[in-house]
Amino acid sequence: MNTPNHQHDGTLYSATDEELFRRQQECLEVMYDFNHTRPKETARRAELLRRMLAEIGEGSMIEPPMKANWGGRFLHLGSHVYINHGLSLVDDTHIYIGDCTKLGPNVTLATAGHPILPELRGEHAMQYNLSIRIGRNCWLGANVCVLPGVGIGDNSVIGAGSVVTHDIPANVVAAGVPCRILRPIGDHDRQFYHANRPINPNSCH
Repeated sequence: MNTPNHQHDGTLYSATDEELFRRQQECLEVMYDFNHTRPKETARRAELLRRMLAEIGEGSMIEPPMKANWGGRFLHLGSHVYINHGLSLVDDTHIYIGDCTKLGPNVTLATAGHPILPELRGEHAMQYNLSIRIGRNCWLGANVCVLPGVGIGDNSVIGAGSVVTHDIPANVVAAGVPCRILRPIGDHDRQFYHANRPINPNSCH
């Protein structure tokens, strides 16, 4: 019951495992260094992210500070991903973010859950982890929270402050608590970038 292997298979395991704790502390040390870089230390930040994350594509960046249970150890970033400051990860298992996706300030991505039955949440601190998958070219606004096991399809926009409790398909605008689909991305969005502010055709080149 207490083996580290269960961390990534979606079944219950005890978060009090000593070997898990040792490995976790090593990851948190590197994240501490990242969070204490100076603004001009862009090369050092990039090097630390390569050490911290499971993978990071070309041109991707995270603005410090970030907080993460495992220091980003199970975070997979595609290319040209931008994540604003205040990212919080409950990254006890894998989180996948596709190319060109943008996350606003103070986004939370939480892969871990705890059983409802009180006895299982007692001294053994049982938990389970479910991966999060966010597609290509998505935009998550400030203070969005994504819960365990959720997927968000390519190109979709999640409004600020939303709590995403279930899968969101591709090519939609969604928002709310809980998050729900408001409308598809369509012709209006090809003409206007915000409300009724028209897109300058020259800005798309």
